Amino acid sequence: MAKQRILLKLSGEYLGGVKGVSFDNETVQALCIELITLAQNQYEIGIVIGGGNFFRGGSAESLERSKADQIGMLATCMNSLYLEQILLSMNQKVYCSCAIEMPRIMPLFDKRSALEALQQGKIAIFAGGTNNPFFSTDTAATLRALEIEANLLIKATKVNGVYTKDPMKHKDAVLIKSMSFDEMLQKDLKAMDATAIALCRENNLPIGVVNIATKGAVLQFLQSKTNGTFIHT
Repeated sequence: MAKQRILLKLSGEYLGGVKGVSFDNETVQALCIELITLAQNQYEIGIVIGGGNFFRGGSAESLERSKADQIGMLATCMNSLYLEQILLSMNQKVYCSCAIEMPRIMPLFDKRSALEALQQGKIAIFAGGTNNPFFSTDTAATLRALEIEANLLIKATKVNGVYTKDPMKHKDAVLIKSMSFDEMLQKDLKAMDATAIALCRENNLPIGVVNIATKGAVLQFLQSKTNGTFIHT
């Protein structure tokens, strides 16, 4: 059976556990077990991680936006290196590259090298966002997913999918199991950056929105799509 290739977009805050800051080792260990399980189930995995557990460029009002975004990009590099090291400590092969040139720390992203790593069974981590300000890590994840020719982009969140309202604030919020790209954009549901959704629509790249904190949720979605939200043409 041919392997399915996915790109998993993770929030930086998730790595910080309950507090959402720095690193929570127990949370990251559990995440790595989930990733290794996916790899063992014949999935090729690319990962893009945000940097919000250290710094969110868009929320730094006192800084020039382009510089604030660059600080955020560096935060994604810290998260990527940390995740790489935890995976390696669990004997999982990893390829970590970056959109920003930092040769003494990690190689510059290269599509051919990334594809070779995936085909060798390595989990590929892509750091540094897009290396351009004003673009979110959602957009970076979409670009990398398209470059590595992924079959599916999964937005891993702390909720069970896309809701009609914010489920943290509204008890009557309803989970949407399936929806189109157009509906997602028209309703402005905020589960992903609009630029990322538009890129997925243009390139017919489906999106899954899944609760990463639920054990086995990503694998369940990949196998049956009975959980989370499926966004498609």
